[in-house]
Amino acid sequence: MHILIAHESPIPVTAYGGTERVIWDLARGLVARGHRVTFLVPDGSTCPFAAVQPIRPGVPWREQVGRDVDIAHFQFKPDEDLDVPLLVTEHGNCQPPSPFPLNTVFVSADHARRHGAECFVHNGLDWSSYAPVDWDRPRSGYHFLGKGEWRLKNLRGAIRVAERAGERIEVLGGVRFNVRRGLRFTLYRRARFHGMVGGQRKFDVLNGSRGLIFPVRWNEPFGMAVIESLYFGCPVFATPYGALPEIVGEEHGVLSADARVLADAVRANRFDPRACHARAVDVFNAERMTESYLALYDRVLAGESLNARPPQLTDLDRNLPWIS
Repeated sequence: MHILIAHESPIPVTAYGGTERVIWDLARGLVARGHRVTFLVPDGSTCPFAAVQPIRPGVPWREQVGRDVDIAHFQFKPDEDLDVPLLVTEHGNCQPPSPFPLNTVFVSADHARRHGAECFVHNGLDWSSYAPVDWDRPRSGYHFLGKGEWRLKNLRGAIRVAERAGERIEVLGGVRFNVRRGLRFTLYRRARFHGMVGGQRKFDVLNGSRGLIFPVRWNEPFGMAVIESLYFGCPVFATPYGALPEIVGEEHGVLSADARVLADAVRANRFDPRACHARAVDVFNAERMTESYLALYDRVLAGESLNARPPQLTDLDRNLPWIS
């Protein structure tokens, strides 16, 4: 099967790049199973195991999808009909009212439900491309992983939890003094800011952390930061919104919208790091994700619709409750 994967950001991943990492691992899994993959991505992208076709801005998508493609897998909603079978994966919370094609896949059960849809595939990663977990390294402090300038990620709440618990927090994805989205300055001296980082530097921080503090104030579509943290043996202390209850079980952390509850859980942290690691490796892996998408490709090629009606976001719910 020849599968075209279209995405509007370049590959390979240069820093965080959640979606880019997912489609990279998906393509590698498809090629390993004997399929042919072509990436339709911005100019300058490269890939050693799949063909790369640069996006031509302003040219209709139907003219950029090769005639020998069996199925096109877009990571965004194309604004026109294509001449080949189409599957769309929606990775975020698109503003309403914007209906999606019938063959749209979401990244969690909650994500699908909030779009009035049924079809979803949990993201998975090729954990062999990550640094090994250092089980012998002493762990201290906690971390936050996300775009700290975005208020819905609630970096301020994460720092508040760490402060209540009397713990150090390493902030991956934020800065102490932020003027981009309103003047914000973090006074808590036990918060250390690393900016947007990836690769070995991020792995080093996660390998030395006792857990992820992640009190988001929206319905998280999936939670890449969550599964990456679990992989490194870090339990998760987060709000119970969006996909997070699907990812974080009782053995892997605590979910609450109250900073005091999360701070108490942080202080009493007795979670088994190896159980957290196993959760990521056994459930949220690239092999399972690849097999799930292949089954959906077959359904689409057989003429089946993946959802009963065009999905459309019905429940955005920003600024969800948070007690600090």
